[in-house]
Amino acid sequence: MQEFLKQVDPEIYGLARQELERQRNGLELIPSENFASLAVMQAQGSVLTNKYSEGYPGKRYYGGNQFIDECETLAINRAKKIFHADHANVQPHSGSQANMAAYFALLNPGDKIMGLNLSHGGHLTHGSQVNFSGKLYKVVPYNVHPKTHLLDFDEIEKLAVQEKPRLIVAGFTAYPRQVDFKRFAEIAQKVGAYFMVDMAHIAGLIAGGAHPQPFPYADVVTSTTHKTLRGPRGAFILCKKEFQEKIDKAVFPGIQGGPFDHVIAAKAVCFKEAMQPEFAQYAKKVVENAKALAESLVEEGMTLVSGGTDTHLIVVDLTSLKITGKEAQNALDEVGITVNKNTIPYDPLSPFVTSGIRLGTPALTTRGMGKSQMKEIGKMISEICRSPNDSAVKERVRKQVAEMTRQFPLYPELG
Repeated sequence: MQEFLKQVDPEIYGLARQELERQRNGLELIPSENFASLAVMQAQGSVLTNKYSEGYPGKRYYGGNQFIDECETLAINRAKKIFHADHANVQPHSGSQANMAAYFALLNPGDKIMGLNLSHGGHLTHGSQVNFSGKLYKVVPYNVHPKTHLLDFDEIEKLAVQEKPRLIVAGFTAYPRQVDFKRFAEIAQKVGAYFMVDMAHIAGLIAGGAHPQPFPYADVVTSTTHKTLRGPRGAFILCKKEFQEKIDKAVFPGIQGGPFDHVIAAKAVCFKEAMQPEFAQYAKKVVENAKALAESLVEEGMTLVSGGTDTHLIVVDLTSLKITGKEAQNALDEVGITVNKNTIPYDPLSPFVTSGIRLGTPALTTRGMGKSQMKEIGKMISEICRSPNDSAVKERVRKQVAEMTRQFPLYPELG
């Protein structure tokens, strides 16, 4: 298939090949990124992209959808089985749109929501003032504890009782600890709020049994498919039966028209992959690798937000090293280690600079790396963060990265 692209658009073909080489020759440590299987990518690049199918299986506005209906039904049933859900909608194009649909289904403009402060590890769609969530709804953010950087459920409950939100969101992009869904649900029930879980980051861990399930505690659960779940770029929504009709109407015709049938098929493939015993082993190893990387960083004298991790991600506090997150990200990028700058709780610097970096192990675990590699990577990251302008250190680390990536080839089938 690549040969057709090469003939028709050599510029795009060339850029795609360069990106493949960048992925192959670097250490991908952004926790929201992963490497989809060839089967997922083949489904996403299939003839299913040609079809228009507004509506839902058995209720389309176009003819010729008999096979599309079967693909979507497979995706729905697999998602329900994996996450113990009453209902699944697999049409959302992105996590942000999944969250938007969930809000539209449960709330009216001006209703009050509680979500984790963005700078403490939340997400834009959990109430940031620059996002639709902060513009359409009244937002009361909750914070992590100033010393432990852990969720303080007594404080969250006190805030909920005081503010009486219509919806409480438990979902995080930079909180490295397990989430107590039961405790959140108890708080929501106490104040008469809906309880929504955004499991975008931890969906794969949940599917593989490396993190507790959000049901039966949550009313609605949203997620992406391309992070720890290792699928295509896209999203889905799960809910209790009582919210099924509202969720479906909020997605279509509420915020979307024709679904991406090729992506839905790829979602079905990734769900099938997540149901295999091998995936449970993968999820467990992702967490083991994250803990090993965290231990290595601590041994090297690095400071971690909350002191460590229970999941796939780590947030490093760089304050004591006199280097910003932006500087660390750029220096690590120069040697082939890809991370992202990230705010730390109560960060004095702006989100464009930050005092921290965020690391994750899903992608490197997919490549087959283990604890010994994590120990080496922790040392490399520490060396670069301590000596970001030392050319000799950079050259040595660059060679280490090259040797490590050679040992764990990525997509050898692609030539």
